[in-house]
Amino acid sequence: MELREEEVREILRQVYDPELGINIVDLGLVYEIRVEPERLYIRMTLTTPGCPMHDTIAGGVRRALMAHAGNREIEVDVVWEPRWSPDFMSREAKEQLGIII
Repeated sequence: MELREEEVREILRQVYDPELGINIVDLGLVYEIRVEPERLYIRMTLTTPGCPMHDTIAGGVRRALMAHAGNREIEVDVVWEPRWSPDFMSREAKEQLGIII
């Protein structure tokens, strides 16, 4: 099954931070996507270390990708460097949160 990074990014737009109600891509939480023959690798962060939604969000990433992964392993690597900043958010996410009008 052919799968491109851009397609994975679009799939991940279906995964929302339950506290903020904004998808993880627009929040700027996804740092890296690698589509390899044997695995899909996602390097991402959360808005705060120790986020209580850690398992929920990482599990949501796995569930969203399962139907598209084929025989690939799905690896979700939650990292804390670089530390997330609101500067990473898309314009749309900032507008939703009222950071910019």
